[in-house]
Amino acid sequence: MRAAIYHRFGGPILIEEVPDPTLPSDGVVIRVGASGLCRSDLHGWDGHDPSIRLPHVPGHELAGTIEAIGPEVVGFGTGDRVTVPFAVGCGVCDRCRSGNQQICDDDFQPGFTAWGSFAELVAIPHADQNLVRLPPAMGFAPAAVLGCRFATAYRAVVKQGRAQAGQWVAVHGCGGLGLSAVMIAAALGMRVVAIDIRDAALRQAQDLGAVAAIDATSTGDIPGLGREITGGGASISLDSLGSATTASNSILGLCKHGRHVQVGLLTEAPTPLPMDVVVSRELEIVGSHGLAVGDYPELLSLIETGRVDPGLLVQREVSLDEVPEALGAMRGFSGIGVAVVTRF
Repeated sequence: MRAAIYHRFGGPILIEEVPDPTLPSDGVVIRVGASGLCRSDLHGWDGHDPSIRLPHVPGHELAGTIEAIGPEVVGFGTGDRVTVPFAVGCGVCDRCRSGNQQICDDDFQPGFTAWGSFAELVAIPHADQNLVRLPPAMGFAPAAVLGCRFATAYRAVVKQGRAQAGQWVAVHGCGGLGLSAVMIAAALGMRVVAIDIRDAALRQAQDLGAVAAIDATSTGDIPGLGREITGGGASISLDSLGSATTASNSILGLCKHGRHVQVGLLTEAPTPLPMDVVVSRELEIVGSHGLAVGDYPELLSLIETGRVDPGLLVQREVSLDEVPEALGAMRGFSGIGVAVVTRF
């Protein structure tokens, strides 16, 4: 099969012919219909994920058609259109048995612990416990976003953030993940403040339902402006980018008893945070990682009833040959929305 592959961290991504994936006995091989380009792929390429072994094929946001099934699979068949959470649960550990496959003790992550979906084919184990059937009318490009960013945003807002209608939600960083959070929170009746350094991203956030936007390049006191807009601070605030600055601003912009949700990957170590404010305002800090497979039906219900549309986030469809340039361009934060590989 053709795949995008790198042989050293930070080295060139090449398009090569590589061996087809091996079919797991309890899994499937999926012919990839679409695969999103995500900043997590960039972090992996830069060597920030210790689970990656070289050479490596990245890509973890995927949707496609089952090409082959292992002998132990009973719930799916060839030709089924599916997506899969980027954190694939083993199905037997305590976390999986409690319904928290997104933090499985022995998880499988395409594009990280194994070769991923910037390829014509990808193998996924534990199929019966993890695959998600796509609604008939849903195309592969918007469905690919359900593997990571849209699903991750849903968990961050609804499950970990526990945001309620009418509450103020601040979203720091309006890339694909942040814009997903804006759309979901607005659709569920929350009042959203979007914060970013790019005018185009802020305009899109407002188009998706944000009631206020803060240009992070035009004010020296972003948390103060956020507290002014919200009348005392947001109840829930998400760092959707993953930096010391956005994490700190997110915490400082909360009201008392507010909740900070760290969604973006923090690669700066150590990351200083204003813990004095956490104590004095009795704030909560929680992490959010993917979405449990059991929570996908409620997310798909929002999509099928038209309350949210991940397709609005897809700004560009590219070919596999364009992956090296497109992934590298993410370093500059120039793109808006989501780019998806749809031509292999």
